[in-house]
Amino acid sequence: MAGRAAGGGRHRSGGARRCARRGGAAPARRDRRRGAAAAHPHAGPGADPAVSGAAPRAAAILPALLAARLAWRQLRHEPARLAAAVSGVVFACLLIFMQLGFLTALFDSAVTVQAALNADLFLLNRTTEALWRSAPFPRARLAQALALPEVERVIPLHVGNAVWRNPIDGQKRTLLLFGVDPSAGLLGFPGLAAAEMAELARGDVILFDERAKPQFGPVPALLAERGAVAAELGDRRVEVAGLFALGPTFGTEGHAVASEPTFWRILPNRGPGQVDVGAIRLRPGADAEAAARALRALLPADVMVLTKAGLIAFEKDYWANTAPIGFVFGLGVAIGMLVGCVIVYQILFSDIARHIGEYATLKAMGYANGYLVRVVMGEALILAVLGYIPGWLLGLGLYRVASARIFIPLTMDLDKSVLVFALIFVMCVVSGLVAIRKLRDADPADMF
Repeated sequence: MAGRAAGGGRHRSGGARRCARRGGAAPARRDRRRGAAAAHPHAGPGADPAVSGAAPRAAAILPALLAARLAWRQLRHEPARLAAAVSGVVFACLLIFMQLGFLTALFDSAVTVQAALNADLFLLNRTTEALWRSAPFPRARLAQALALPEVERVIPLHVGNAVWRNPIDGQKRTLLLFGVDPSAGLLGFPGLAAAEMAELARGDVILFDERAKPQFGPVPALLAERGAVAAELGDRRVEVAGLFALGPTFGTEGHAVASEPTFWRILPNRGPGQVDVGAIRLRPGADAEAAARALRALLPADVMVLTKAGLIAFEKDYWANTAPIGFVFGLGVAIGMLVGCVIVYQILFSDIARHIGEYATLKAMGYANGYLVRVVMGEALILAVLGYIPGWLLGLGLYRVASARIFIPLTMDLDKSVLVFALIFVMCVVSGLVAIRKLRDADPADMF
């Protein structure tokens, strides 16, 4: 009894000690919680939304990061397949870069002349398709345009194709010849000096495009050596007295400038009564759009009135919608995207098919379809980035090679770089969305 009592006392004493420890621990824990609450006054029901919203945001970002990590591991698990997939994206990227580069070079080179004309409004024959295929209209239309009070001056511009004979080997090439009043200041071509324009007042004198294709002969070198170059243009002897820099386009291989009388002697089928482009300068402060509308109402319907921006847009529209080459380059961009879509789709589809068991396992573990979709889309975006970088570098190199061969500058600007990346991004996303349908086959019931 005494022993039991003693034991019971010891038992009660131990229980008491445990209760004391629990009782002492509880207040201590409460004190620590109160201290933590004091240290973080915004925690709890009245917490700051910015702080309390951090956890949901982290919970939303974490699955995406895990999906991207799994996507990268699946891609790099088989380096040979990854290299093949990236090569396909690089090919599509390079194809788009080249076709888009040729397309933009086509438009940029086609409007170099129009952009350099110092005038506000322009008259063209209604049947004109492009500057290099212009149709003349009566010169009297320019005199009629002077009836508008806003018009300060009208300047006729003559445009025609003439045959040039290489002064070295006699090889014949066709260039685009401009006839203009040398004192009008209409042509703002790069490298065209006023002193050289004044030389055109002498008969049978021309200015030559120093960036014309080499097949025209070493005219700039001969001019620097001799001071003047005797040549043949349109079966007539002429003297090259100066240079300017335009360069070839997809419509012509070179350019030359002459005075109006020299133009008519070189192209005898053209006369003073016909004009190809009527340049109109308005008085200071005049509104170009309003003046254009007034001229359209004033002049007969055989001519069209365009602002400078309208003239540039008119030329681009011809190359984009009428000339076959614009359609070919545009189709090349579309084909590049289609090829890339097929390549990326095949890679993603085969990857899903090879890992269908793993996807089914993830479903059995409780992962939703959304997580699996993020994995596949992660693979698509990784392929887009890995393929774009070498594609951009190769495109830059090929731009330089092509520019040196066709003598038309192809530029790798920011707008083009961003556009191609956006196209590659869309291409890979579309391929991923199509390949995702294979995930329906990942049924845990079939695997287990």
